[in-house]
Amino acid sequence: MKKQIKKLLIANRGEIAVRVLRSAKEMGIVTVAVYSEVDRLMPHVRLADEAYCIGKATAAETYLQKEKIIEVALKSNSDAIHPGYGFLSENAEFSKMVEDAGIIFVGPPASAIKSMGDKIAARKLVKAAGVPIVPGTDVQISDISEASAFADKFTYPILLKAAGGGGGKGMRIVSNVDELASAFRSAQSEAQSAFGDNRVYVEKYLENPRHIEFQILADQYGNAIHLGERECSIQRRHQKIIEESPSVIITPEMRKKMGESAVKAALSSGYVNAGTIEFLVDKHRNYYFLEMNTRLQVEHPVTEMITGIDLVKEQLRIAMGQPLSLKQEEIRFRGHALECRIYAEDSENNFLPSIGIITKLRSPQGFGVREDRGVDEGNEISVYYDPMISKLITWADTRDEAIHKMTRALKEYNLAGVQTNIQACSWIINHPKFIEGNFDTHFIKEYFTPEMLRNENKQIPEALAIAAAFIQKFEKIEAQQIAGTDRDGSISNWKTKRYENLRG
Repeated sequence: MKKQIKKLLIANRGEIAVRVLRSAKEMGIVTVAVYSEVDRLMPHVRLADEAYCIGKATAAETYLQKEKIIEVALKSNSDAIHPGYGFLSENAEFSKMVEDAGIIFVGPPASAIKSMGDKIAARKLVKAAGVPIVPGTDVQISDISEASAFADKFTYPILLKAAGGGGGKGMRIVSNVDELASAFRSAQSEAQSAFGDNRVYVEKYLENPRHIEFQILADQYGNAIHLGERECSIQRRHQKIIEESPSVIITPEMRKKMGESAVKAALSSGYVNAGTIEFLVDKHRNYYFLEMNTRLQVEHPVTEMITGIDLVKEQLRIAMGQPLSLKQEEIRFRGHALECRIYAEDSENNFLPSIGIITKLRSPQGFGVREDRGVDEGNEISVYYDPMISKLITWADTRDEAIHKMTRALKEYNLAGVQTNIQACSWIINHPKFIEGNFDTHFIKEYFTPEMLRNENKQIPEALAIAAAFIQKFEKIEAQQIAGTDRDGSISNWKTKRYENLRG
């Protein structure tokens, strides 16, 4: 059934709120922002047509308040709610509450969120659809004896995973039996804290895997397509830092096969709207279903850059009941796109968050450079939310050109007031293994050390001193030329001749 969205509430903050409202405005849709008191000066509040405060500071009292957000949607006469990513974007209960309030939820139905959000249920669904999965348990494990029995069959290392969430929370790699008991307790505890669900299951741990994901779109009429893959193997603490598309290891034949599996996985849950199917790829290029993210991904811009498709606009059209405007054979991939997530964090200290006021911010410019940013100069990076400042994306005809363009853009990125991972991103994309495309999810662990950045930083003062001396010398010579004197203080012959010529 077709519905019209004339007014859209964005139930999020930062760069994704800005990203969504810009596309909505281009479609002639009125935008509504919600914000915490801490975020009152943020760009998404200023750029929206209307804005409503929903609480003080913490996520729990603001952006996770289902009732408050729906109350604002009704008060503002919003037709729809876009959840962005994070917060309530994968909350089946919230999706159902929105629909029950007579408001359009710009995302999948609650049933799909629930089935794909439960990792155990998702494994069963996609396996039944013929999608390869990593060997693992199809039920939760209640004690370490079950995990030990699994390890005896499939050998160590194994992976303990939270059944009710993702993002690396409640996940523990177990290398041997001596680590099993503490890892099991730790995984359960973190899963309970992060998701309110302590269920844990076990998988065979794939050593040296690549993390490859496929963007999918599905409408309400059973049509679904994929928009190619994204390489997401560069991670720290199971969180992505750098993404690119296409992946250097994916052949056209492999892309077709994995894309078809991604579509099957999505349709197995009755999925509608934009979503992402994540796979692990082993060293033999065998691929296995990892999980589905039932929302828009942080890294979606790289797909937009190589396809020319605005994913937010597609989300809104699907939510309005429109069929997909493109068929699979009509999707075209052009060039190469690279994304660096710019975080306020200390790369020399285990990537710990850095808080403070952004005192200076100058973004890189130029052809093929895109920045999705949710903060401005003068805004605060607080303790309450994710410390991501922006996403920097470059596009070029080839991967090498995209890397060169990103290197230049990172050098131009001028930001002060908080520490950032800009230098670390530059180091990563210029590492020989990254340039070769020869890396996996352990790249940071294997190659990156804080000392590398510290050594580079030690060289900066010396280089600055040399540059300062050169500039000082140059300015002295320039001043002498302007004054018309040589270095010994005598009148310059060039100056004298020029003066005589002017006199005629």
